[in-house]
Amino acid sequence: MADQTHVLFVEDDDVIREATQLALERDGFAVTAMPDGLAGLEAFRADRPDIALLDVMVPGLDGVSLCRRIRDESMVPVIMLSARADAIDVVLGLEAGADDYVTKPFDSAVLVARIRAVLRRFGRANGGRKDTAEPGDGGVLAFGELEVDTGGMEVRRAGHPVALTPTEMRLLLEFSAAPGTVLSRDKLLERVWEYGWGGDTRVVDVHVQRLRTKIGQDRIETVRGFGYKLKA
Repeated sequence: MADQTHVLFVEDDDVIREATQLALERDGFAVTAMPDGLAGLEAFRADRPDIALLDVMVPGLDGVSLCRRIRDESMVPVIMLSARADAIDVVLGLEAGADDYVTKPFDSAVLVARIRAVLRRFGRANGGRKDTAEPGDGGVLAFGELEVDTGGMEVRRAGHPVALTPTEMRLLLEFSAAPGTVLSRDKLLERVWEYGWGGDTRVVDVHVQRLRTKIGQDRIETVRGFGYKLKA
């Protein structure tokens, strides 16, 4: 297991849990599968997985609450799974700190692709290997009281460290590479979430709002009908 990516998978449906676990293991992942949220939290604390897949509707401790508990303790990537593309489920999961979500039923190849994309963001946001050079690598960019160290992957606001999730860090890097330039939601989905197809722009909107609460509500401006831009 030491050389494998360790996935915590919390799903109460026995058929989905077993089939998905087998599919992930065939793709080389080590999987700890749990049937409810409380067991999932215990497994998370005991095993410290590399990524967590959480179904929204699980007994004991629902997936959104479990995501919050995990996020209180760790920046490990989290993907929410939902049987419905329900706006409330999606937004609650993302606001709880999830990095992405997948709607059930899903193809295992799509799930694996989304897992790998999230893990790549995690590696880049923590100084891991990058497939392409990032604009401004190795420099410190300043936007008012906000400082972004693109080499050290650190952010400070008025001199104080700002804790960002890997996805929030990737999002901020995209904005800081082109201050004053409007970035569309589709472009951000492509660059940050690696969606090569149309995705749900709610993912972008919720993450932008979460980022604003950390770096300043006025630092990222909404350009209605077009997208967002970072104020230089």
